[in-house]
Order: sequence, then C-alpha cells, then structure tokens
Amino acid sequence: MATKRVAVLHSFIPNPPGLAGPDRVPEILLLRRRLWSMKKDALLEAALSRNRRWIVNNQIKNLLLRSPGRTATVRSLQKRFKTFDLQGRALNWLRKYPCCFDTLSGQAGPDGGGGEELRFTFSKRMAALVDEEESVKEASEPAMARRLAKLLMLSRDRRLNVVKLNELKRNFGFPDDYVLRLIPKHPEIFRVINRTGRQNAMEIELLRWDPNLAISAVEAAAIDRGTEPRYVCSLPETWFKTREKFDEFNDATPYVSPYSEDRTESEKRAVGVVHEILSLSLWKKASILKLEHFKREFGLPVRLNLLLLRHPCIFYVSNRYKIYTVVLREAYNGSELIDKDPLVVVKDKLGELMQEGLHEYNRRRHLANLGKKRKRGEIDLTPKKEVDDENEEEALRLDTVEKREERIRFYKVLFDEKP
Repeated sequence: MATKRVAVLHSFIPNPPGLAGPDRVPEILLLRRRLWSMKKDALLEAALSRNRRWIVNNQIKNLLLRSPGRTATVRSLQKRFKTFDLQGRALNWLRKYPCCFDTLSGQAGPDGGGGEELRFTFSKRMAALVDEEESVKEASEPAMARRLAKLLMLSRDRRLNVVKLNELKRNFGFPDDYVLRLIPKHPEIFRVINRTGRQNAMEIELLRWDPNLAISAVEAAAIDRGTEPRYVCSLPETWFKTREKFDEFNDATPYVSPYSEDRTESEKRAVGVVHEILSLSLWKKASILKLEHFKREFGLPVRLNLLLLRHPCIFYVSNRYKIYTVVLREAYNGSELIDKDPLVVVKDKLGELMQEGLHEYNRRRHLANLGKKRKRGEIDLTPKKEVDDENEEEALRLDTVEKREERIRFYKVLFDEKP
C-alpha cells in the first residue's frame, strides 16, 4: 500500500532531474506546494487579517446578550476564560475596553455566597451599537430568507443538513436562532424534516422553487452590462499567461448557471457554484475546509483546492493563520469590500469601538507609568532649550571649524612641531 502511495506521488510531481541525496525534496512536500501555492496578494491578505481581541469581545457580547438584563458576573466570565483560549484575570480584560464594558457592584447570586459581587455590562455606546445590530438583523430577515432559499436551490436535493449549515451561518449572516427565527415565518417556502430521527439528521427543505431567485451574481452583472454572462478577471494586465488561460476557459464553453436543471458535473458549473456561494456570503470569502463538507450537496469536485488554484483570476486562496480560505477577487477593491451588507457595516462599527477602547486604555496606562517614573525621578522634568534653525546651523559650522583646527594642532604635536 505504501509503495502505491509513493508511486502516485511520483506521478504527480517528480523531482527535477539531477537532484539526489540531501538536496532531494520529499514528494509529499512538493505535493503540498503544488496543491496550495499561490502568489501572495498583500491587499487581500490584509483583508483576511482577523483581530483576536475582536473575536473574544464578540463572544463576551453574545454572553451578555444571553444573560438576564444584559448583566453578568465577572466570576462567570472568569470561568469561561479558558474556552476563549485566554489566560489571566477577566477583570483586567474588561478594563482594557472602557468604551465597551462597564463594571459595577451588585448583589451576588445564590452560588456567590451572598453579599456584593462585581458584575459587568455594556457601556452606553456599546449598548447603542448592539441595539443597532439587533435592529439590522430584524430588518435583514427577508434578505436572510432569500439567501437561505438560494442556498437550498443550489443543492441537489433542495435540502441541507442543519449541523453542516451551522458551520457557515456566520458567513451568510444567519443568527444563532435562524431556524426558529426564519422557518416559522415562511412555512410556504421552508420546512424542517428529520428522516432518521437522529438529532444530527435534521434538515431544512425547500418547498417552492422561485424562478426570480434563480439568477446568479454573474448573470445579474451581465444583465446590468447588457452582455452575455461571463466571469471577470480581477488580475492586472501584466499577468499575460494567466489571463490567456482565463480567456480560454471563459470562451471555450458558454456560462453554466449553478441554478440550471442540468446537474452534469463540469468544471464550469463547479466554478459557478463556488462563485455563487461566495457571492451570497457577507464577506465574500469562506473556509475551503467548510466548503468541502458540501461536496455531495453542491456537486463540488473531490479536490476542490485544485479547482480553485486553477482559476486565480476569479479566486484567491490564502493560508493565513493556517486556515485555507478562498476569497472572491472581484468583490474587493484592494483590501476593502466593495458592496457591504448593512450587517457588515454595523460589525465594522463594533470593531472600531473596541479598537478605540483599547487605545484609550493604552493611553491611560502610558500616562500612569509616566507619573510613576516622575515620582521616582527617572524622568528629567527640566525643559530643554530649543535652538532655532539659524543658531543650529551656526553651531554646526563652528563645531566643524574647531574640529579642523584641533586636527591641525594634533598633527603638529605628533610630528614634534610647534603648534
């Protein structure tokens, strides 16, 4: 069995001729390079940068939203700190973001031993943004329902497993309770089924096909341009060979809509399905590993990574943070998302407020440290005399003259001459 695997690897990517011994690269490393290598795009890499602090604060925000009165004890947050992959004191973390969280003393719960206990809640500005986010979610429910319907229309059986769909719910802006929030409001479109009775076998099924929704992002853009549907290359004109291959792929066969009844597996249809899934997502990107969970449902190829790497004009593949992510190139202008969903705009505001809180904490800490150093006498408080530009130039000129005269006297002494 091992011999067969080595033979397969050799057939995939042979080493260059003449390489032997320590210079020979292991076949598995060459295979990985071939499967995942793509020229780095600094701007798109910046768009993929994620703030670990933002993720943690978002988890704390969700914790407060689930708590009565949007208030929780610092002790309860400390217990969850390890689940956030954090160490240290929870109170210190909250104090780093004074713009986001307020701490206060309150009555301890039944398991707190009675007396006073430190609690935390949203600051006024944070509470206002959280309320705005909730209102945007409510206003976006029709858009969420359309997004869910289009995903079900892309699938082969017009149904998707809820457990699998939960892996991508953040990408499409679905709230945690989207099954309870969306399905009952649209009984004529969706229903929840469980054919085996197992808890992880619950599925959402599409009951009605809507031809108005069966229009892909590529087709909608073509209608706006008044042209035939075709993919757009987002690489610079200097990428001659890549663009030539892209034109061959684009012109060889007509565009295949991912919503068409023809489910024949082809590369053009697979590219269309991935393109449409990314177009439906809020940030126009997704984890490749999570997309691979839907190979059967969406008719994606077994080696999805190879498909994506063959089309760098359309997709950008990154392994930032050791998470392989595919990005829709045409959706970004540099590192900025072109078409931002209202939910994305609100989340950007939350991120800016969190960053502002961290800057405020760092400023206060810097001033406090300066005060301590002044008290210890480590900082000289006497003001330094400022020299204007003219006096500075004159001082430099005189300094140069003095140094030249000093060198003359030095050499005279060195050669026993009278200065």
